[in-house]
Amino acid sequence: MDIARPHVPTGGPSPALPPPPAGVPDAIMDSRFARHPDISERTDEWVRYWSEEGRSNFQVYLERMERYRLVVDPEITARGMPPSLRVLPILESGYRPAAVSPAGAVGLWQFMSGTARSMGLTVTSLVDERRDPVRSTPLALDFLAELNQRFGSWYVALAAYNAGPARVAGILRRHDPLAPSGDSLYVELRRELPPETSDFIPKLLAASRIAVDPRRYGLEPPGTVPMVFDEVTVPEATSMDVLADVAGVPQREIEELNPQLLRGFTPYREQTRVRVPKGSGRDFARRYAQVPKNERLRFLEHRVGRGETFSHIALRYGVRLAALQAANPGIRPRRLQIGQWLVVPRVPRAGERRRSGTR
Repeated sequence: MDIARPHVPTGGPSPALPPPPAGVPDAIMDSRFARHPDISERTDEWVRYWSEEGRSNFQVYLERMERYRLVVDPEITARGMPPSLRVLPILESGYRPAAVSPAGAVGLWQFMSGTARSMGLTVTSLVDERRDPVRSTPLALDFLAELNQRFGSWYVALAAYNAGPARVAGILRRHDPLAPSGDSLYVELRRELPPETSDFIPKLLAASRIAVDPRRYGLEPPGTVPMVFDEVTVPEATSMDVLADVAGVPQREIEELNPQLLRGFTPYREQTRVRVPKGSGRDFARRYAQVPKNERLRFLEHRVGRGETFSHIALRYGVRLAALQAANPGIRPRRLQIGQWLVVPRVPRAGERRRSGTR
């Protein structure tokens, strides 16, 4: 995560996002425990921090949140959940699909791999749907709804989301297994929670307050265009540059819409749903069919074997050594390791077969 913690109280919020429809209740913001002195004081500290020292960071979070507004907000509304949950990915990931925590949680909603797989998300070396806002958002919200039903409090549910349900349940058992559920429990248990979790509700309250009215706090409403897209089906392994050519858009746009594709191409021997910019999906299937099969994947991946060097690999695939090195800028030729994967620029030839040691 890239959220800094204020070490000392510092002092300021106007709308980054369209405000929720008038009259929509928000059980998190409207809870009487949002005004509890301990919670209120810490919330004010976070508001001051994000409107002063952390202002530039929070402006970035607002821009990213606007990018995914049409993905996140309708899912919250459809479930009748508190609108303030739209800012939860600010706390979890800074609204970055590629965010990875020290514990290995990934994506906007920071799923661990086991949790993600149990919910039906694909997590492999080629595809990680934890990074996919469209796939992960409804599952994250369903999980939050289950936690709220289990603990009978949005405040405790959010603590469980952050620290883990088992950990929070254990603290509750030690505290008082017969204690009535409700937001008051979060206030009572704050000192027993991990430091980050004990600050979770104040941070969410502060982030939501600023997001609704950023100008009041010295920030600007976001100018980012919300993500809109078409979905197309890609029948076999195809690299991003080919998809971009077929869609008639820059490769960067395909990559931004499909952060779950980790290696720059769709999986082998699978049909894959891919997002392309709105309007470019209409003729995609027809244009894709016109690309020769041996030109749909413009690079291969080679797994380094014992004794292999960049020169050996370049010679094996018939590519220039400089081209191979340029395709792997983060790898030092003298430090190749057995089992390491290299990108090999592809030189299409009629009847070409995939070589052993590639995928």
